[in-house]
Amino acid sequence: MIDLHNHTLFSDGALVPAELIQRHHALGNRAVAITDHVDPSNIDLVLPRVITACQQLNRHNRVQALAGVELTHVPPALIGPMIRQARDMGAQIVVVHGQTIVEPVPPGTNLAAIQAGADILAHPGLLTAEEAALAAARGVALEISARKGHCLTNGHVARLALAHGAALVINTDGHAPGDLIDRARARQVGLGAGLDEAQVQTAFENAARIATRAGLILA
Repeated sequence: MIDLHNHTLFSDGALVPAELIQRHHALGNRAVAITDHVDPSNIDLVLPRVITACQQLNRHNRVQALAGVELTHVPPALIGPMIRQARDMGAQIVVVHGQTIVEPVPPGTNLAAIQAGADILAHPGLLTAEEAALAAARGVALEISARKGHCLTNGHVARLALAHGAALVINTDGHAPGDLIDRARARQVGLGAGLDEAQVQTAFENAARIATRAGLILA
């Protein structure tokens, strides 16, 4: 599995990057993205540390890590500028915290993230058909989430993505050891969202394409 949505102690996760990566290694996973929560108050503190950790740990680990961010509860008008800022600072992957049904994310977040070209729109539970079509046109991947709460709308997201040709990825949104899953469990999450075996495989391939585009060389 390639898990493109993880959190560490740099935001609200339980693990330092080294342990997060090691736990993914123990699960047999191939690569991870560290995408800690940021907004205008902390991106300059969090992202450079994530970049440094990934660069140093990648020299010694089989499981390679991408340095990224998750823009979280950011006002929609700031999402585009913050995506550009993150990329200018060296982020390899930019995730935006979508309009989940279990948190009061500002209305318009899903659309702003897609329009601005985020790599992944995370758990976009209030996704509309128009947004799914735009995600397909802009190449923004939509997330099927293994995380409690966010997963409640996986079926809705999968249905709209498949209907409009948007790319899907399966991620953990991991914050603690118990959140992390292997490929077999990710397959179950995909099937539970209504995907068939071929569509689950395509979701895995989408994650590999995003990781490769971000600069990882996958074995």
